[in-house]
Amino acid sequence: MTRTPVLEMAVQDPAGVRIAGEVGAARVELTAALALGGLTPSPATLELSIDEARRFGVEVHVLIRPRPGGFHYTDDELAVAERDVRRAVEAGAHGVVVGALGADGRLDGDAVARLRDAAGAASVTLHRAIDMTPDLLVTLATARDLGLRRVLTSGGASAAIDGLDTLRALVDAADGAIEVMAGSGVDAASAVALADTGVDALHFSAKRTVAADGGVRLGSASDGVGGHEVTDRDAAFAVRTALGL
Repeated sequence: MTRTPVLEMAVQDPAGVRIAGEVGAARVELTAALALGGLTPSPATLELSIDEARRFGVEVHVLIRPRPGGFHYTDDELAVAERDVRRAVEAGAHGVVVGALGADGRLDGDAVARLRDAAGAASVTLHRAIDMTPDLLVTLATARDLGLRRVLTSGGASAAIDGLDTLRALVDAADGAIEVMAGSGVDAASAVALADTGVDALHFSAKRTVAADGGVRLGSASDGVGGHEVTDRDAAFAVRTALGL
């Protein structure tokens, strides 16, 4: 019988943390701009979210990503990321979620080690940069050798449900030495199939979009204004229910 994976929710604010606590998630990945794949949240968002998480006994793991786009960073961008790691841990975060790739598309072990060291004793997760590498099993082994706690992966697919075979292979290769967490597009319809791969955790955002129409173009969003995404309580509980929790 497949064991029930740990639940981790990707949230952007204290309201999302509250929903994660109500659902019974063990962790949140705190981020900003989920529509862009996630960016480093603001210090105030971090502080207030940690306060809220303490009410529920939920761990806060902070996404450290200095900009959207790929994961091959300049020295300046790495310096920003390193300082953000230190500040997140000092603020009380249980861990950080990081990643960096070299110009060849492979995991940049030196950069990741630098961010790992900045985290001190806090937990370090490799984010979905792994899914952009040419060989996920090699990247998993490198992450393990670097002493990272877990990897967040869709199995190299845009949505985790399309990466089931690779997820199973990663679980087998990890052999309990590093955690494998499935994420990307995880919802009530896909949760059971993903859990059946044997992953240690499921990562999901359960988000919905709040549209905005101001009539004046404020940026490059296709509608001129753009909406924002919030955590949807019903969608979050649907995942829990699908898993029989």
